[in-house]
Amino acid sequence: MAMNPAGHPAEAVPMQGRYDGLPGQPGAATVVQCTTVNINSEPPKDHIIWSLCCFVYSNPCCLGLAALIYSIKARDRKVAGDLNGARHYGSTARCLNIWATVLGSIISIISLVVIINLISQLQNLLVTKQTQK
Repeated sequence: MAMNPAGHPAEAVPMQGRYDGLPGQPGAATVVQCTTVNINSEPPKDHIIWSLCCFVYSNPCCLGLAALIYSIKARDRKVAGDLNGARHYGSTARCLNIWATVLGSIISIISLVVIINLISQLQNLLVTKQTQK
């Protein structure tokens, strides 16, 4: 059994050191190419419209106001070029907007159910008074 593979003479493949043979051949010098790709991601969102709606229409526990403040801070950071700061403030504004929307919706639904229930009871009370006469 031979130590050298077929087609490779012993003097062409040194035991140590660098082999400058043909590219793609075993032991040949390899060239590494690096490619840099700049990905321009979209600018961070500040959710200013959502914050304005939460502030004007449903502002439970002043969450709409807090969301509006963070949205304005996010927009300021974006204009200043601090995209990480804008992302942070925008994320906080989004979270506050979600809470304001959920709480506002729950309060609206509960209020609607209570008003419908009160109207129904008032009608029943009026009907019973008219039947007693």
